[in-house]
Amino acid sequence: MASRFKLSAPDPLILMILGAVILAIIVPARGEFADGFSVATKIAIAFLFFLYGARLSPQEAMAGLKNWKLHSSILAFTYVLFPIVGLLMWPLQHVIGQELYLGLLFMSLVPSTVQSSVTFTSVARGNVAGAVVAASASNLLGVVITPLLVMLLMRSDHVAISGDVFINVAVQLLLPFVLGQLLRKWAAPFAKNKLTKNIDRLSIAMVVYSAFSEGVVDGIWARVSIPQLIALIIINVVLVEVMLWLTNFVGKKLGFDRPDRIAMQFCGTKKSLATGLPMAVIIFGGASVGLLILPLMLFHQVQLMICAARASRYARQLEA
Repeated sequence: MASRFKLSAPDPLILMILGAVILAIIVPARGEFADGFSVATKIAIAFLFFLYGARLSPQEAMAGLKNWKLHSSILAFTYVLFPIVGLLMWPLQHVIGQELYLGLLFMSLVPSTVQSSVTFTSVARGNVAGAVVAASASNLLGVVITPLLVMLLMRSDHVAISGDVFINVAVQLLLPFVLGQLLRKWAAPFAKNKLTKNIDRLSIAMVVYSAFSEGVVDGIWARVSIPQLIALIIINVVLVEVMLWLTNFVGKKLGFDRPDRIAMQFCGTKKSLATGLPMAVIIFGGASVGLLILPLMLFHQVQLMICAARASRYARQLEA
């Protein structure tokens, strides 16, 4: 009888994310430490993608490149459906204010995440090769598509595009993945070791801590009321759940198998904080972005927690 009421252990990834958020609020990264931690985060993410490259066989990688139907579907969710949803949320400015609504709209225009999308796809036993290609393509195309969408939908008078975003994505994500593929013969045994899976969780926790620390140091949280914050969190939770259901529904209608549907869910529902924050500064000419980035920051945390729980549930279902 007692076993029926035994509580399951909390998901380690969610605990690490919550711990990173709490730590950032209590002891945010500042000054030289913040700069050093940012570099360490980039190294951890690059090493993570080296491991992904080493884990995938060349046949799996080529299969990921050839799966155009999956990639086009994910890009359609990222750059077509999400912006439409962003426009349809216009009445919410009467609830959360115009500046926060513009932040929601900007959030809907940024690329998909790469590291967390691929990580959750891997945890859930989905199509990792397809996720790597689709998420990376989303970020590369986003260098051009996101500023164009901002010009079209946000009526920005001044838009500046820098090649730094493209270079950062190529050097930090694609290059390590390619190196992992090239060195797979020697690196695969180490990359497939169970201990290296903890790097997935650690890299995401580092991103969360770094991003939340930046918001705390900039004083963003003091410029929004509690009711606005609660309303924004509820909006983000509903948005993530709706998009997760919709990507799975469309994936079934398109005849995708389980691994492809998982990749579509975790790539097509994400918005990248790591790419979105520098893009906001670049697109808006270095002006103070203020509350504009707050919806993206909250959406990022909400999507990580919800998707972490879902990825773990998918993995348990497959093991069962």
